[in-house]
Amino acid sequence: MLNKVESARTEREQARPSLGSYQHTRRMVLAALVVVMFAALLFGQSAFPPESVPHETIEMVGILLIFLGIAGRLWSTLYIGGRKSSEVVTGGPYSITRNPLYVFSSMAAAGVGAQIGSITATIGFAVICAAAFHVVILREEKFLKEALGTPFTAYMARVPRFFPKLSLYHEGDTGSFKPRLLRTTLLDGLVFLGALPFFELIDGAQQSGILPVLFRFP
Repeated sequence: MLNKVESARTEREQARPSLGSYQHTRRMVLAALVVVMFAALLFGQSAFPPESVPHETIEMVGILLIFLGIAGRLWSTLYIGGRKSSEVVTGGPYSITRNPLYVFSSMAAAGVGAQIGSITATIGFAVICAAAFHVVILREEKFLKEALGTPFTAYMARVPRFFPKLSLYHEGDTGSFKPRLLRTTLLDGLVFLGALPFFELIDGAQQSGILPVLFRFP
């Protein structure tokens, strides 16, 4: 019995670096998406006039989405707390979707797209982000099925991969709190928020003719 416990512990310890590589990939995907979004913001503009009510409304909704995305990522980190490779976390946001970090990242990406003042860009940025993370999700699921076995397989059968099912929500246990992980998640999320001042500079440069507008989003 003791040998089995030690063996399981060794497998979990070996799993952490492997999962860490996936998490590194996630951060790289996030960084690449930010670059793509920045390029779209740099040369794209909404079909709505800059000072019009639709344009301003979409921008404000986008700012709200960015804040909700950052808050949701922090909420998710409180629950996962470095436990992803050692146990199945099923409480809080993980009770309604298996990948809340990616869901909230896509929400924040939608908020970035909204800064163009375009509904199309808002939806498009969210879809692009979700599609990019889908590849990472599939790789993580394959790894976690091998690392966690039957409990994770049962969790997969019960909880949707991406789109939250609110009726499944339960509070659950946050486990041990790790400030370092929360800080890392906050810094990752602040990439979205920290870009807001640049959006305004870009908008001003486009209106003054300093930056060319290569395409318009409806």
